[in-house]
Parts: sequence; structure tokens; C-alpha cells
Amino acid sequence: MSQDFYEILGVSRDASEDEIKEAYREKAREYHPDVSDEPDAEEKFKQAKKAKEVLTDDEKRQMYDQMGHERFEQAEKRGGAGGAGGRGGMGGDPFGGGGGFDMQDIFDQFFGGGGRGGGGNRPRQGQDLQTRLDIDLEEAYEGATKQLTVTRPEACADCDGAGHPPDADSQTCPECNGQGQTTRVQQTPMGRVQQTATCRRCEGDGTLYDETCSTCRGNGVVQNDATLEVEVPAGIADGQTLRMEREGAPGERGGPNGDLLIQVSVRDHPDFERDGDDLTHQHPISFPQAVFGDTVTVPTLDGEAEFDVPTGTQSGEVFRLEGKGMPRLRRRGNGDLYVQVQVVTPDDLNAEQKEALEQFAEAGGEEVDVEEGFFEKLKNSL
Repeated sequence: MSQDFYEILGVSRDASEDEIKEAYREKAREYHPDVSDEPDAEEKFKQAKKAKEVLTDDEKRQMYDQMGHERFEQAEKRGGAGGAGGRGGMGGDPFGGGGGFDMQDIFDQFFGGGGRGGGGNRPRQGQDLQTRLDIDLEEAYEGATKQLTVTRPEACADCDGAGHPPDADSQTCPECNGQGQTTRVQQTPMGRVQQTATCRRCEGDGTLYDETCSTCRGNGVVQNDATLEVEVPAGIADGQTLRMEREGAPGERGGPNGDLLIQVSVRDHPDFERDGDDLTHQHPISFPQAVFGDTVTVPTLDGEAEFDVPTGTQSGEVFRLEGKGMPRLRRRGNGDLYVQVQVVTPDDLNAEQKEALEQFAEAGGEEVDVEEGFFEKLKNSL
């Protein structure tokens, strides 16, 4: 048996909407996939989100309390994959209009129809919108406040989203008798089936007007550019998504706006490669440094750092600098920086350097011709 929505959020059955939202925020902070390492965090986050969506919708919560958890879940399945509430699901219009799965239809199936008139006039949440934000690795390291401009539908200012002038004459829609939805009853081998759909003539409004707004052409929305500020948290990774609540498309009939989903793209960096919370850096050292050892300075995203190269270091060896990588998103600590050293073979030596290297080679029992390929042989020996 699946868990009750009230139990998922840890609230009482008479909890207020604010209490439910606060409980959801706590669960989101605990189980969001970008934050939690628990193997079932994503599933728990989805359960909490669904519980919040149902329990903060007065109509759905009333149905849920009347039906009980199991019958409500069964009703959802019978209604199709669109999900509860029909908020922009498959078959609906871009802003959550009719045509998709509707919980009113499920209510009618269980309670015989006519439970609450005017279902087509219910508020509906607006559609979520998506955009992209490009940032540098330094901004991902430190966190940043970024501005972005999105073109999004907004409620028409001239008609206040109504789609018609305030003084337009109106009449009750004769198709649905002002209910905003039409009902069709069919007799099937399985019995009497009742189907409810948003009225096509008035588009669920229940009222017809003799004029439409000239600005939005009756749609109630217009496309506008909006400049927003978004907080990019330190440690965010390429491909992760930020959510700005209520910055999406406007809802219908007084419903809340949707959300704006921002996919973050982190640009490549010339000095570092990223692997999760860790960074990799390729750093050149000289032949004497590799032979005798040295303390070298390398760049990090937070200034410079020093580490010791031991005697006899080979080209390609990797050294770990603990805590010098990326911040762990919404957690304590940083990843590590892995420095791979590359021994650089000189290709432009003065006479004194050439003589010293020739003596080095001879001391090791090598016979080389400095004028004909000594440096090529030296490179190969490294």
C-alpha cells in the first residue's frame, strides 16, 4: 500500500496550506536529487511534490479526503497518464486548458456526476517555461547573481487577462449553459459512461462576449520580454536545472503562474577539466625540477597553491591537492584538485647548458653527438 500524502509530508489532516508548503520545502531541501545522496532521494522528492500539489489544491484535496488515498490513486490511473489536475498535460492547451485528464471527470465517475457545477471555470496553473543560462567555471565555483531575459506570455495589461474589454456585452454560453463544460453520456457494453469536456464554444469560460481585446486578440496573454535575476549556487554543474517559482506562463481564470526552469551550461575552462566536484590541471615542470624535486606553484579557482614535487618525478605523475576542487552543491566542503605534471624538454639551450647536459649523458654511460640528434635522444630517454 502506498503512503498517504499527509504522512509523506508529515502534517496533520487539518494542516493549513502554509503548513503544507513549509513541510514540502523541508522535504525538498532533504531529498532534492541535486542535494541528497540517498539512493531513493529522487522518488521521495517526487512523492513529496505530488503530495504538495494535491493538498494545496482545494478541489483536489476535497476529492482526496473524500475518496481516500487508494481510490484517489486508482482514479488517477483511470484518467490516463496526464496526471492529476490537467495542468498542461498531454492533450491540453499550452496554458493548462481543456482536453487533458481532468479530476472533475474522475469525481463524476465515482459520485455519479454533477458533484460541482462549472468545473470548466476552475483556476488552472500556468505552464512551466524553459530557458538556458551560460556561466563560466569561476561563476560555478563562487556562485553568482545573473540576469537573464526571457520572452514569455504574460497577462494582457489592456484587458487584465480577460480577453475582452471591460465594458463588452456578455451572454451565457448556450452550448454549456454557463457551466464551462459539456457532458456526453454513452451506453456501452460495460455500462453507462459519462464524459465531460471543456466547452469548445466558450473555451470553458461559460460566458460569451461581443468584443475581443484588440491587443491580445482575445487570448488574454501577450508575449513580453522579462529581465530576471537568478541566484546561481556555488558548485552547480553543467546540465543542472534551476527553478524560479511562479515566473512561468500565467494561469487561467485566476490560477497561479507556472515556473521557469533554467538549464545551466558551464563553459569549458582553459586550465581545468571538471569531473563532478573534482578538477584536473595539466602543469609543466622542467627536467631539473623532475630530477631534483622542487616546490611548484599552480593556479586554482581560488588563487594559487603550492605543492612539493619529489625527487625523480616522472612525466605524467598525478598529485592530489585536497579541498582545492569545486564546492559541493549545498553541502560542506570541496572536491579535490588533481595536478598532472608534464616534464618539458628544452629545445633552445645556450652553449653552457648544452655542455652540462652532454656531461650528464656521458656520466650515465651514453655516447651522444651534440650536433647530430643529442636532444632528440634526450627526449626519448625521458
